[in-house]
Amino acid sequence: MPPVAQEGNCLIYRGSNFLKQRLILACLSGKALKITQIRSEDESAPGLREYEISLIRLLDKITNGTRIELNPAGTSVMFTPGLLHGGQIHHDCCVQRGIGYYLDALIALGPFCKNSLHCTLRGVTNSKDSPSVDHIKGAALSLLKRFLLVDDGLDLRVVKRGVAPLGGGEIEFRCPVRKSLRAIQCQAQGMIKRIRGTVYACKVSPAMANRTVEAAKGCMLKFLPDVYIYTDQNRGKMSGNSPGFGICLLAETTDGVCFAADCSSNTPDESDTPAVPEDLGQEVAMRLLDEIYRGGCCDSAYQWLAALYMALGQKHVSKFLTGALSTYTVHFLQHLRDFFSITFKLENPDAEDEDEADDERGAQKVLMACVGIGYTNINKRVN
Repeated sequence: MPPVAQEGNCLIYRGSNFLKQRLILACLSGKALKITQIRSEDESAPGLREYEISLIRLLDKITNGTRIELNPAGTSVMFTPGLLHGGQIHHDCCVQRGIGYYLDALIALGPFCKNSLHCTLRGVTNSKDSPSVDHIKGAALSLLKRFLLVDDGLDLRVVKRGVAPLGGGEIEFRCPVRKSLRAIQCQAQGMIKRIRGTVYACKVSPAMANRTVEAAKGCMLKFLPDVYIYTDQNRGKMSGNSPGFGICLLAETTDGVCFAADCSSNTPDESDTPAVPEDLGQEVAMRLLDEIYRGGCCDSAYQWLAALYMALGQKHVSKFLTGALSTYTVHFLQHLRDFFSITFKLENPDAEDEDEADDERGAQKVLMACVGIGYTNINKRVN
């Protein structure tokens, strides 16, 4: 959805959709952002949700000089970004969303800070509505490494697990800074060479984890012999505040592309029917196979991140092959045009011999191409 209006350097939008995208791009472009009519028609709970306010507070912590103005009802916000400062940050994330919701923003902004990011986030490490920490470690960080070239200082570590609804988990994220990102040509997906996974169990019987492993492994071994799934049993203080279990599977290709899928058990308030480990294992295996079928050079959950790094790269042509674009990515490309006036060329490669090669290549691919804007990290300290 295009901005409703533009007043000087300030973009004005309506509604709460894609709030995180808009805030991230505002921080990178330096443009002020005004969002009105945020859930204004919701009589029971109008305005910003607690997790959205928590995200704004996190962005305030990693920037210097950010001004935030909220109206009393919370249905309108004015966000004027400051300089990206980075450094050491501690943040207690709202448990309505997983830590992955907040990590996405840090991964997008981290390379452009003045100082290397060292963040400690506390909250829900594995939830259904956000990518899990394991998913991000496998899919998002492997994508970021392609653009950084040298990944010294890039790390994501799970200190404690914490599942919904009460959380209690903790992670540490470190990200180096760069003067600029390189333009890349990434059009080779490669063949799947191995599958790795992590099953976690917090405050539940260890048998739950083992049964989930057996079910997931049973599905994946039909396609590939190199399948290994680790179990992460947590007890006492290391297991967070709520009982639960889940699984994250990661498929690696010969060209270093990672596809990920995760699944977690129902929380007590979500459903009266408890999750069955065998069903969970099969479901995550099917999700991973669907991800592999979509294909491309990145996971479908992080197509938007590839588009962001391409747009901000050096003033050369970048090309990136992905599977079918998700709705989230389509809206992100529209927001990139609003904030940076950059457009992408999207085409279907090899469309003419689609019928012959369809069985080998999986779903129809999209080749994204753009010329980077040559974004330079003006915040980076000159040594």
